[in-house]
Amino acid sequence: MSDAYLRFSQAAAAAGPVQPITGGLIRVGDRDPRVAAIADQLTQSDYLAPSGLATEPSQLAPSPMSALYTQALADALKGLQTDYGIAADGVVGPETLKVLNLGASDRARALGVALERRRWLERTPPATRIDVNTAASQLRYYRDGTVADERKVVVGEPGHETPALASPIFRLVANPTWTVPKSIQNGEMANVDDAYLQAHNMVLRDGWIVQQPGPDNALGLVKFDMANNQAIYLHDTSAPALFERSQRHLSHGCVRVEDALGFAQMLAEDEGVADAWQAAQATGEMTFVPLPRRIPVRLLYHNVYVGADGAIAFRTDPYGWNDPIAEQLGFAKSSARRAEAQAIDIGP
Repeated sequence: MSDAYLRFSQAAAAAGPVQPITGGLIRVGDRDPRVAAIADQLTQSDYLAPSGLATEPSQLAPSPMSALYTQALADALKGLQTDYGIAADGVVGPETLKVLNLGASDRARALGVALERRRWLERTPPATRIDVNTAASQLRYYRDGTVADERKVVVGEPGHETPALASPIFRLVANPTWTVPKSIQNGEMANVDDAYLQAHNMVLRDGWIVQQPGPDNALGLVKFDMANNQAIYLHDTSAPALFERSQRHLSHGCVRVEDALGFAQMLAEDEGVADAWQAAQATGEMTFVPLPRRIPVRLLYHNVYVGADGAIAFRTDPYGWNDPIAEQLGFAKSSARRAEAQAIDIGP
């Protein structure tokens, strides 16, 4: 990351400010006057080799006068889209344009903030732990110092941000109920009637709306109880299709885990409580399975990080949390965008 910071800093000094690229969609085969600027940005960002430096013709950047959007450009763009968590379809669309408008100086700034955030962390983290990167909507499970599992998560939308905190999982909850927070009950659900409650398997208890266990429960079929005073935890979901979205900042703050039942089974086996966990699931009722030892969970905010392939991966700054840090580090204001996804359900 330090090497990348130096490389982008030098590129920024040589390139100067980025001229924003605007307009509609561009697909392979289209001719568009913006193509040259897109190719130049992909070249500056090391996604496309400049003329004379490529080992194969398909890797070459087009001539400055070319307006044809080629397959080679689309393939280079897919690398950028993958790094920024955008659907890698090679089509130049609104989300991709916003990333293309990030120059080398934006990336150097993001790397500088990322290095500063890492400086705050303990140098020797727990060998067995769960790290949730809320900026990238990803989870990594480390077992004895090795990455044992990695999967997608859905985290808080802007305005309902998943907080940065350290908090251990102390038990698994099979077939959980969901007690709707008052903020949701008095907000999105303020005008629901008895028919709505019945349709969603909900009841009213002592003034609180409670959703009964079942596959349609907002928490899904498993909750990973965490010890903190902010009511933040990991859980399953009744809306698994959301994991296919490139932008997964969609919840009210808690962390939804892809294939949460599979992840719970993995933890139960690793912790020696697989039989108890399977028995709890079979009851169909809310049942608690304590873990013999707590598993540390770190909710981190790293929009630049080292991916599983060992390469630097960039994401946008969905919560805008980098700005005050960058200011203190002496960086100029960034053109980086925030997350623009909108929550589409009322789950936690």
